Amino acid sequence: MSIAQPSLQQQVQSLYSEHHGWLLGWLRKKLSCPHGAADVAQDTFVRIIASRDALFGMREPRAYLSTTAKRLLLDRARRQLLERSYLAELALLADSLPGAPSPDEILMAVQALEQIATALASVSARARDAFLLHYLEEQSQAAVAAQLNVSTRMVQKYLVQALLACRHACPAMAA
Repeated sequence: MSIAQPSLQQQVQSLYSEHHGWLLGWLRKKLSCPHGAADVAQDTFVRIIASRDALFGMREPRAYLSTTAKRLLLDRARRQLLERSYLAELALLADSLPGAPSPDEILMAVQALEQIATALASVSARARDAFLLHYLEEQSQAAVAAQLNVSTRMVQKYLVQALLACRHACPAMAA
């Protein structure tokens, strides 16, 4: 170890023991929060220790500590402002989006799906496939025709068959 290491350690220890209590009290008055004051005091000493050159030639330790702490307080205030703005934007976004469905809405959707499944069970496999490809997979009628190897006109007939079966199976659709 070099001779500078113990000297640096002694300087840090001396600075901390002589001024930590004062800095903590000063920050408590500024922040009105003992936990926040303790955090900023600790960050102040960490910042000073990290810049070792600051320890050499420090004439007014309290002035240096308070200046460093003020800068940290400004950084903290900026961070908190940014965080509040971000959370406010998230809240606005959450309010503008539809929420989770209610239990009644879930029940109605499940019942409607059961009725559609019953209706589709009553039509041919090709009509069922055409319905599922067109309405669930959002394929065009031409794409469905190509996949089923039939004409577009035939796909239209399959879709009409499936929709009529759904209308008969789902009383709400008939209204």
